[in-house]
Amino acid sequence: MDGTLHFTRDYRIRFSHCDPAGIVFFPQYLVLFNQLVEDWFTDGLGISYADLLGPRCVGLPIVRLECDFRAISRMGDTVAFGLAVERIGGRSLTLALQARGSDALRVSSRQVLVFTSLDTHQAISMPADVRAALSALSFAH
Repeated sequence: MDGTLHFTRDYRIRFSHCDPAGIVFFPQYLVLFNQLVEDWFTDGLGISYADLLGPRCVGLPIVRLECDFRAISRMGDTVAFGLAVERIGGRSLTLALQARGSDALRVSSRQVLVFTSLDTHQAISMPADVRAALSALSFAH
């Protein structure tokens, strides 16, 4: 990631995120990253994620996922989650995500999401309103 984040959100690490060792159980970062993507669509792009999946029947599954786990997070920590758009395709979107504590990068992730019809589960073109909202971001693609 080049350091330019298009959306950030602080999340407090909760008991439900942690394993018996008292640190975030690694799959919970994926849940938190998905929450970040949902918040980005709704609050950052102005496109209701609930409407996208609900009435519009547009899915956005991850088809490629890379994660690097660098430092632990504990219950009560406030972790800054950030998202940057790396690539906009015809039917897909590549995102770089990170979780950063006050002291260090905790987790970084690269995800490729594909727009799909929830009726057919086949890839579809990126919806026009999503493409328009993405074009307003300040980056070259």
